[in-house]
Amino acid sequence: METSQTHSSESMSKDLSELMKEATKEVHEQAENTPFMSNFQKGQVSLQEFKLVTASLYFIYSALEEEIERNKDNPVYAPVYFPAELHRKAALEKDLEYFYGSNWREEIPCPEATQKYAERLHYVGKNHPELLVAHAYTRYLGDLSGGQVLKKIAQKALQLPSTGEGLAFFTFDGVSNATKFKQLYRSRMNALEMDLATKKRVLEEAKKAFLLNIQVFEALQELVSKGQKNGHPVQPKAELRTRNVNKSCEHGPAPGKESERTNRRHTDMIPTTPLLRWILALSFLATTVALGLFAM
Repeated sequence: METSQTHSSESMSKDLSELMKEATKEVHEQAENTPFMSNFQKGQVSLQEFKLVTASLYFIYSALEEEIERNKDNPVYAPVYFPAELHRKAALEKDLEYFYGSNWREEIPCPEATQKYAERLHYVGKNHPELLVAHAYTRYLGDLSGGQVLKKIAQKALQLPSTGEGLAFFTFDGVSNATKFKQLYRSRMNALEMDLATKKRVLEEAKKAFLLNIQVFEALQELVSKGQKNGHPVQPKAELRTRNVNKSCEHGPAPGKESERTNRRHTDMIPTTPLLRWILALSFLATTVALGLFAM
């Protein structure tokens, strides 16, 4: 990760999309060989895990897309504004209704790590919108890259209907050709005007996006593990402050109430210990869709 943090002026003259790949290269290489990814590709994923991931993704995409809408006319984001093609909130709402029923809004949990992710997205959108592209690129292009393969795996492993119920998140009706669309998106992103300092900040924000996804994954896996150790299904509402937290996840902290502790969280997120690096590799999935389930 050390090399991804030290870019020369010459290397930073490359396209932003290329710099993004270089900045996360180590993570990609490690992720390809993680036991978790291998297990998922073998169809070893539980319905409970999938439901919890879908719930967290709802809060993450709600926050991301609220901030995208806030900045859709801002030149630092407008060129990569593709709501009809990319936005996932409505699809996730369909999936959650399928999994949890009509009262899904009262049922789904929002762990602290998910809340933290949503807070970061709101903070960036309101205060540093030039960094929003790092989060959008990390999530949406990951969804497009691995989504269709993982959709088939999840459908088979979880015995979901062949008609697609519970899998709307993976379906991009507005994208007829994923490869061509990703090329278009990258070209638009590369055309964003930003100086050297801003490019560096965008790359650092992409790393933070990875870590935030990892923390979401870690929290959800811990929740599932607790249920398994206790010998009964996970009951997230008993452990999480669902009602109040859900409001915070969807709408972000109240104006003027982002604490000093929250601000500190925004500035120091890159893992340094071997354990966190291992988690980073294990949870690359969290960077790219459901539970961090997909490879870019």
